[in-house]
Amino acid sequence: MLNTCNPNNYEYTTKHLEIHILGGLKTNKLESLRVTISIQKPKQHNILRHNIDLYNDNQVEKFTRKIAERLEIGTSVARRTLQELTKELENYRFLLIDQYEKQHQPYFKELTGTEEKQAIAFLKKPNLLKRTNELIGKSGVIGEEHNRQTMYLIFTSRKTNNPLHCISLGSSGVGKTHLQSSISALMPEEDVIEVTNLSANALYYFAQKELSHKIIVIEDLDGAASVLYVIRELASKKTIKKRVAHKDKNGNTKTIELIVEGPVCIAGATTQEYIYEDNANRSFLLYIDESPEQDQKIMDYQRLISAGKVNEDEEYKAKELLKNVQRILKPIKVINPFAEHLQLECLI
Repeated sequence: MLNTCNPNNYEYTTKHLEIHILGGLKTNKLESLRVTISIQKPKQHNILRHNIDLYNDNQVEKFTRKIAERLEIGTSVARRTLQELTKELENYRFLLIDQYEKQHQPYFKELTGTEEKQAIAFLKKPNLLKRTNELIGKSGVIGEEHNRQTMYLIFTSRKTNNPLHCISLGSSGVGKTHLQSSISALMPEEDVIEVTNLSANALYYFAQKELSHKIIVIEDLDGAASVLYVIRELASKKTIKKRVAHKDKNGNTKTIELIVEGPVCIAGATTQEYIYEDNANRSFLLYIDESPEQDQKIMDYQRLISAGKVNEDEEYKAKELLKNVQRILKPIKVINPFAEHLQLECLI
């Protein structure tokens, strides 16, 4: 039997041979089974080490003869042992792939009957916006009454076909990132993608529908300068495309198209006073409250935490209710019969 207790040193022992698979298995190339093998007779020190693709019959046959010669054992025994080992490793690799896929399945919470009733009851009561803002405060978001409500509504727009976007602006250390992280924590986990930094090509390697109706929260827009163009395209066109060279299984180079579809809601924070126009005109600009009153609210809250007077259970319940409210919301199409009579006036 294959012993996989040590992920970097699998053991396979038979009556005639003791085999170690060094470095474990790679699961990204199913067309080959390349391993590093250490093989010896039990309780002997004559060890043969070799790197081999167990799916390559020519390599296996040469290695079989080498085992027989070096370890003084019959080729039929060596061949049969390698065949049995290959089958064990093959089965275990499929098990690893299944485990990986289960661990990386998109998280989705199914509401209980009680949770759904509570969320619906909350939505049906009057003064929804006021009560939502108050609940955001109860969840632990201190002050920033206007910004927190605006950001919550912007994040809620991810469910529509034309989501809104926002950029938080303020000096270093005033709580820009904290605010957007706190509000994103009130959204369902399955709908939020938080990133500290992004490379220029990172967004192209998501699955085609993986970003659809998600919130992308970028901690520092200043560190994501190389990807801002891609973000603008994703926000405006709701899809991005890129052609890259790719080698097929025969080694032939072909051009394939990477397509990632939105729509997405994008949020970011920056210390810059001036925002590039192409970025600014696609987003709501939220200026963080840097007043002494806001500082005082935060310090008072921190003192209450230190004194043990903050009810963490109530904060948790407020967060969960807001998340569940988000989970049951569904977009609807709104038709305004008076839209053709509306006119926009430019105020100078």
